Amino acid sequence: MFPLWAFEKQLVDLGLATWCSAPYFVRMLIALEIAIGITILQKHHLKKIVIPTAIFLLIIFSIHLAIEMYRHGALNGNCGCFGQLIDMSPLAAFIKNMIMLGLLIYLYRIIPAEEKGKQKSICLILILFSSLLFMFILFPFSPCRQKINLEETVIKVDSAQSKQPSSASPKAADDIGKKTTQNKSVVSEPKKVSSRFAEYSTFGNKQVNLDEGKKIICLFAAGCDHCREAAKEIYSLSKKDNFPEVYILFMDEETNLISDFFKETGGTFPYRVVDVSKFWQAMGESGNTPGVFFLWNGNIIKFYEGAGNNKFSPEGLKKASESRDN
Repeated sequence: MFPLWAFEKQLVDLGLATWCSAPYFVRMLIALEIAIGITILQKHHLKKIVIPTAIFLLIIFSIHLAIEMYRHGALNGNCGCFGQLIDMSPLAAFIKNMIMLGLLIYLYRIIPAEEKGKQKSICLILILFSSLLFMFILFPFSPCRQKINLEETVIKVDSAQSKQPSSASPKAADDIGKKTTQNKSVVSEPKKVSSRFAEYSTFGNKQVNLDEGKKIICLFAAGCDHCREAAKEIYSLSKKDNFPEVYILFMDEETNLISDFFKETGGTFPYRVVDVSKFWQAMGESGNTPGVFFLWNGNIIKFYEGAGNNKFSPEGLKKASESRDN
């Protein structure tokens, strides 16, 4: 289930938690699994509490996997059992759960009905409490804050396909922009709006208005391999003349990897760290890392996310950023 943010996002996508509750729910669930793994090795309340709890959780997870296989296919996607460390299809996870269920049922049957010795509940409580402390201390997070405004204008600009209007009055032509010449497309500067990124005006010691002019806003997780690849490509593009300023919003998890992130990228950009809930609110409900926004006066001109069909395209970003008024 690591990194934790991947598990949190999965729960939110499934509608099982909100961005405010997901960090708590994830840490408590993993703490419970750790506690079960430890308590199954001791002798107290094995048949009465520990094994039934483990069986119950496996049944719940297996039902969820069965529903996912019915909806999306048995071999599609990653079940999330091991987060992004190990990809496992829903079918593989379901088979794993069935094997574990079989072993637990066998263990339950061979344990005597009357467990020997004095059964100490305090042992289970201490293990569970220690597991909770471990998860919340080792993996801290920022409390959920006020939901940000996601209302802004989205403008699609494709410099390769931009065309001038077939008919327009002189006044309309002035309002829209000048005509193209010699296969050089022209895009009028859009009206200024307030974007979802307006609140982020401080990046280190630098003050900036992200809704003014052209800006590249990247939403990255420091430990995300796809984010590092996208950052390398953006750094290469940033060396060209007139390329928009680049700013990075890092998720408030794995922040200890930020220095390694920039070492691998080959260069640095102004950045700031935002809490997980606000990070995903800024990304959008269906978005995934790496997220790359090209803003022009606060308007979203281009948006790339994830590693699927809408993954980051250096050429697409280059074309969009070169669109300008003449």
